[in-house]
Amino acid sequence: MEAAKLGGLNRMLESQDKIRRLLAVGAGLILAASYPRPGIAGLAWVAPGALLAAAFGLRGRRAFLIGWLAGFAHYLASLYWLLHIPVLKIAPFIGWVVLSAYLALYFGAWTWFCCRFCPAPAADADPPVAPQLQRFAATPWIQRTRWTLLCAAAWVALEMIRARLLTGFPWNLLGVSQHKLIPLVQISSITGVYGVSFLVAWFSAALFSAAALFAAGGRAMRFAKLEVAPPLLVTVLILAGGLRAVMRGELGATSLKAALVQPSIPQRMIWDPSEAANRFLKLLELSETAMASKPDLVVWPEGAVPGFPRSDTNLERAISGFARRHHTWLVFSGDDSMPSKTGTAKEEDDFNAAFLVSPEGEFVASYHKQRLVMFGEYIPLSRWLPFLSSWTGMGNFEAGESPQAFRAPALGCKTSVLICFEDIFPQSVRSYVEEDTDFLINLTNDGWFGESAQQWQHAANAMFRAVENGLPLMRCANNGLTCWIDAQGRTHGIFFDGTTDIYGAGVKIVNLPLAGQRKRVPTFYRRHGDVFGWTCVALSTAALLGTWKKRSRK
Repeated sequence: MEAAKLGGLNRMLESQDKIRRLLAVGAGLILAASYPRPGIAGLAWVAPGALLAAAFGLRGRRAFLIGWLAGFAHYLASLYWLLHIPVLKIAPFIGWVVLSAYLALYFGAWTWFCCRFCPAPAADADPPVAPQLQRFAATPWIQRTRWTLLCAAAWVALEMIRARLLTGFPWNLLGVSQHKLIPLVQISSITGVYGVSFLVAWFSAALFSAAALFAAGGRAMRFAKLEVAPPLLVTVLILAGGLRAVMRGELGATSLKAALVQPSIPQRMIWDPSEAANRFLKLLELSETAMASKPDLVVWPEGAVPGFPRSDTNLERAISGFARRHHTWLVFSGDDSMPSKTGTAKEEDDFNAAFLVSPEGEFVASYHKQRLVMFGEYIPLSRWLPFLSSWTGMGNFEAGESPQAFRAPALGCKTSVLICFEDIFPQSVRSYVEEDTDFLINLTNDGWFGESAQQWQHAANAMFRAVENGLPLMRCANNGLTCWIDAQGRTHGIFFDGTTDIYGAGVKIVNLPLAGQRKRVPTFYRRHGDVFGWTCVALSTAALLGTWKKRSRK
């Protein structure tokens, strides 16, 4: 009899574990679906709560593993475009799996944290769910509300760490899923994107709390709606304030006409030295068609210009000649070299760079990319493990030292350039903005990833840099998404005229509003940075220290 009961209990627990794992995977996948594409933003308000439901009643290692499983499923789905990199297929596959497994650790840590501070901690290693729900429903409302706030703060704290640890990878933070909800994202001008992440995580944790009370039954069901009242009220207030900010619109005292050239060069062609001349000629041909609009500024994307334009005489003449012939300013990306400062045997260091060329054909400013793509632009430990360079076949650039302003006095404007994925780092982009900066430019080559969701996700991440700093942002991409984003985060010129295509070759003419003599008021985030994010880190750390202190006393 006892053996039969024990066998039945084991089967019940195994079934419960399967349900938990399925729910965790489902939570990760629906969160992935909230980002482009398909970009169903509402799913992000449910996913963290679903993850809490999957781990409810667990603690320690088991709670962490449930969270890790959800994160692994999420990143495998949302970063699938890494498999499009046109190199030896085993390398993208390994990178996709390893990166997803690493990023999933943050989901595991968040789930462990939330379970650790749950108002109804687990009573034993394998707790039945029903008694746990009863204990949770029996806790005071204020205690449950503090817990949901702490869950949201912990989510932001982990995003802050993810944006910095191991050079950082703040791709698709939770708040980015709401990039289309323009009134809501205006809070980013104060809190950065982390404020939106906090709201979504808080509401989702409160939604779980409400569902738990409903599932507990009895008198608790009548109070379930109160669980979501605080985050819902705060969200409505933020939406109202954001709507007012959006209605004020752009300053628009003057405007700058810019031609954004998108050559759509396949990545394998970029890596083929024999195709360098052909791809540069294609770029020039597209640029010539743009000159009929008489733009003030022409912009070429990353990866469009082959080689080293400042040291290749023929290339320099062609670029300078284009600017002089049309009497236009030109911003473009190319390779650059400088005498080596690394103390190695190399005589020169190579950089991924951006250049400003005047209407007189002079190279008047340059910027060296600071944040390099691991295994794409530099090989970690390549000095000690040189075989890694030959295994990947990628470049080995040095990182730049600081941002550089590009000034065009004749146009009455100043800009800073971000190359590739530099526009996904909230804390870094602030340093590119000075008091009189008029707009930002992102030069990127997303052709690495074919025609995938990566281009849409990249643009969604970049949109928050415009709102955070209160500046327009022009994006010029090799194969999409070339567009411009205003200071309120609205994206303009997504598709080529008369099409629904973003990936093809063409030119987009944009009229970018400038402040002129009416200088922009710097945003709180631009002036003070991640005050909100660090506050969440402090609160989460204090909670951990408090519980460890209590444990040590016992």
